[in-house]
Amino acid sequence: MAGIKDYKNSKVTGNRELIEGHVREILRLIGEDVDREGLLETPARVTRMYEEIFAGYEVDPRDALGVTFDEQHEELVIVKDIVYYSQCEHHMAPFFGKVHIGYLPSGKIAGLSKFARLVDAVTRRLQVQERITSEIADILEEVLQPQGVMVIVEGEHLCMCARGVKKPGSKTVTSAVRGHFRSNAALRSEFLSLVKD
Repeated sequence: MAGIKDYKNSKVTGNRELIEGHVREILRLIGEDVDREGLLETPARVTRMYEEIFAGYEVDPRDALGVTFDEQHEELVIVKDIVYYSQCEHHMAPFFGKVHIGYLPSGKIAGLSKFARLVDAVTRRLQVQERITSEIADILEEVLQPQGVMVIVEGEHLCMCARGVKKPGSKTVTSAVRGHFRSNAALRSEFLSLVKD
């Protein structure tokens, strides 16, 4: 499967002229001179950006994991510091951060790069951080059927940092815990200590 970066949102592409017209109108409504040099290409640029940042609508996140492999590894697997960029569904403002995934296989594993593809497929949509966290955990549980899954998502939200309460540098941390991670405090601690390093 191609990486999410290879995808574009075809709905955006198919409505390019309409979207460009709406962006132009928003610029006019906020008081800009839409015919000044610096803004002439802005509607087209915004539309091209939307093709990329909303590419997650074009893929089923479950497919991002691709082919799984039978492997009798039953020890903790962690993929950490997966960088993501998303858009807050409340303000359409960017938020970004890192995802840390840990799972305890139960006879089935996925290629390591597939975890980054899964994160991209889930985050390149209008989202909230809480849903991202749960969706990643639920998809891993469904596709890999592991003994347990734990997902931690860190995020810096521009809707909080650059507007409203204006608290730059503040971060939100969410977690989802499934299977053995829920009942085994030592396993959770091992994951948390390895993620911190």
